[in-house]
Amino acid sequence: MASLNAVLLPKAAASPASIPALAPKALASKSHIAQSLPVRSPAARASSHAQLAPRCVQAAEPPLTVPKASSSAAAEPWSPGSWQTRKAWQQPEYPDKAALAAALEELERCPPLVFAGEARALEEKLGEAALGKAFLLQGGDCAESFKEFRADNIRDTFRVLLQMAVVLTFGGQMPVVKVGRMAGQFAKPRSDPMETRGDVSLPSYRGDNINGDAFTAESRIPDPQRLVKAYSQAAATLNLLRAFATGGYAAMERVSQWELAFMEDKEQAGRYEELASRVDEALGFMAACGLTSEHPSMRSTDFFTSHECLLLPYEQALTRIDSTTGLWYDCSAHFIWVGERTRQLDGAHIEFLRGVANPLGIKVSDKMPPQDLVEVCHILNPDNRPGRLTVIVRMGAERLREKLPALVQAVEREGLVVTWVSDPMHGNTIKAPNGYKTRDFNSIRAELRAFFDVHEELGTHPGGVHLEMTGQNVTECVGGSKEVTFDDLSARYHTHCDPRLNASQSLELAFLIADRLRRGRGKPSLWLKG
Repeated sequence: MASLNAVLLPKAAASPASIPALAPKALASKSHIAQSLPVRSPAARASSHAQLAPRCVQAAEPPLTVPKASSSAAAEPWSPGSWQTRKAWQQPEYPDKAALAAALEELERCPPLVFAGEARALEEKLGEAALGKAFLLQGGDCAESFKEFRADNIRDTFRVLLQMAVVLTFGGQMPVVKVGRMAGQFAKPRSDPMETRGDVSLPSYRGDNINGDAFTAESRIPDPQRLVKAYSQAAATLNLLRAFATGGYAAMERVSQWELAFMEDKEQAGRYEELASRVDEALGFMAACGLTSEHPSMRSTDFFTSHECLLLPYEQALTRIDSTTGLWYDCSAHFIWVGERTRQLDGAHIEFLRGVANPLGIKVSDKMPPQDLVEVCHILNPDNRPGRLTVIVRMGAERLREKLPALVQAVEREGLVVTWVSDPMHGNTIKAPNGYKTRDFNSIRAELRAFFDVHEELGTHPGGVHLEMTGQNVTECVGGSKEVTFDDLSARYHTHCDPRLNASQSLELAFLIADRLRRGRGKPSLWLKG
C-alpha cells in the first residue's frame, strides 16, 4: 500500500468550488455506484436564505414535555425548506445574514458528498440488522475539529473500527454494518446557550462548523464561512475513507497488520492477535478450496458515514433530488439522526427528516414516553420499511432496564420495524474529582449488558452499538482492562466536547459484544474472559 504521505488531500480551508467532484466509486456497495448524481430542483431554491436565517434562532433548552404532532403530519406537503415553518431548537444566531446566505448558496452549488444509491444500500443493510441478521457498528468522534484534521487521525479511527468489525464478525458470526461518525460530525447541541467562566459569560461553543472553542467574544461569534470549511473537510475525509475502504487497506489478509503502535494493553492485543491468527487460518482454508483473497468482498469493505442532523440550514443546502427515483436525499451523509434535544414531534428537525429518503436515527432517553416513540415512527417511517428508522437508546444501565422494555413493547404492539441500537456513552457522563468530564468504562459496559439482557428477555433483536471513540491514544474515559484512572485523565485529554473511548477500550467492548452475540446464537465464548 502506498504511504499515507503520498495521499493528496484537499486543503481544509479550500473553497468547495475548488474541490473536484468525488469519483463515483462508491464508499459503500459497488452494486449501487451506477446511480445518477442527485440534482437540485429549481423549486428548492425558491426559499430565500435571507428569510431562512431569522427562523433559526432557538438556542435554549426545549421543554421536557414534547408536544403531540398532528396524526396527518406525514401527509402534509414537504419541501427541503418546510422545516422553516416550525420551531427549530439548538440553532445559532448568525449576526451577518448576508454572509450566511452567501455561504449557503455556495454549498448549494457544491457536489453531493454521498450518493443516493449508497444510502439505499445502507438502508438495506440496516434492515437486516433490524431482523437480527446483521449488527450495526457505528462509531467515531464526539465532534470533529479543524485542528485535529490529519490523515493519520482518520486512518487510526478507521483502523480501530475495522478491528472491532473483525472481532464482531468472526466472534459473533454475523455481518457487521460499519458506519463512522465521520466526515460531518461537527455541530453539537448545548444544554445552555451561554458558558460562564468567573464573571464572564459568552455564547457556548457549538462545534467547529459554527464557532470557535477559544473563550473569547470574537471566537464565539457564529461564522458562516465555517460551514464552507466543514464541507471541504468532510469532502477530504470522504476521499481518504474511500481510498482506505476500496484500495486494499481493508483487505481481510491484512487483519494481522491492523495493529496500532501504541496498543499497550497486552490483554486486548493478545486477544486480537489470537483472533487474527484464526482468521489467517480460515483464509488459508478458503484459498485451498479455490476461494482466493482476490475476490472483491475480501479486498474491500462497505463503509458509510453519519452525523447528527442538527444545523438545518447546512442540511437543507446539501439536499438534492435523486434523478433515478425522484426522491430527496440529504447528501451530507449516508445516515443522519435527530438528537434527544431536538426530537420534538412538531419541531423543525422532525419536519426536515420526514422528507428525506436517507436511513434515519432518533436518540431516545428514559424521558421519552412509549406513545411518542410510536408517533415518531409513524411520522418518519410511514411505510414501515425495515432499515429506514434506527432507535438509538441512551439511558444509563439501571434506567435502561426500567424504561426500555415499555418502549420495545409499544413498538412491537404496533407491528413497527426499527433497528434497536445501544448508545452506552451519553447516559454515563460524570464529572471527575479533578474537574474533567469523563465516563466510566464499567458503566458503559453495564449499559450494554442491560441492553442485551432486555432484548433477550423480550425475544427481540439487539441491532447495534453507537460509540464515541477514537483511534488516538487518549485518556478521556476511566476504567478498562488497562485501567485509566482519574489522575490519568490529564495526560492525553484531547476531546473538544465529550470524552471518547480509546482504541484499547473500544476493542475490549467489541470482544464483550461478540460474546453476547455468540450467546444469542447458542455458542460458547471464544475467549476465556468476556
